[in-house]
Amino acid sequence: MEHKRTFFSVTKETKHGTVYVEGPVPPEKLATYSFHEGLVAFRPPKQQQQAIIEIAGLPEGRIIIIRNENIIVGYVTYLYPDPLERWAEDRIDNMIELGAIEVIPEYRGTGAGKALLAVSFMGDEMEDYLVITTEYYWHWDLKGTGLNVWDYRKMMEKMMGSANFEYFATDDPEITSHPANCLMAREGKRVPPETMERFDRLRFRNRFMY
Repeated sequence: MEHKRTFFSVTKETKHGTVYVEGPVPPEKLATYSFHEGLVAFRPPKQQQQAIIEIAGLPEGRIIIIRNENIIVGYVTYLYPDPLERWAEDRIDNMIELGAIEVIPEYRGTGAGKALLAVSFMGDEMEDYLVITTEYYWHWDLKGTGLNVWDYRKMMEKMMGSANFEYFATDDPEITSHPANCLMAREGKRVPPETMERFDRLRFRNRFMY
């Protein structure tokens, strides 16, 4: 599959000034920006910046960022599922995963997350993809937001729903280990039935339970 990338940039006014929501950003451009020290959800900032540069260099990798001047204050990543996860057991060419989405605390509540998702799917090529995302409560910043696990999940579902992600049932043990965890996916308009059939087989191993 040829992985096309159409670059988009949107200007957004916030209480912290003008920011640019843009991407997919190539690795050489990402390397010229600074990574805000508040981006610590997954790794220390310098390590996470290196990780997204590497993702951007993958054939299927896509990085959308929010930047204030030359400082990245939020990002979302797209790439093939981790080889250690169930979702990689059948390498579906047109199925990628929203691997991480993070915005610094100061920009939360400004619509930054929705803006990242909106720019992510501006390119017509995204209608060729099935994009999945696995939401695990242990990745959520419950302490920083003051939300309980159920309110945080509602917030995540609303944000993902703004980009037409829908809930999908699964018997994956990591997801079923806690009722707040969930699997969501966005089916592009040109995704063939075969892709969804293969995705269904990945979702359920113990079909007699459903």
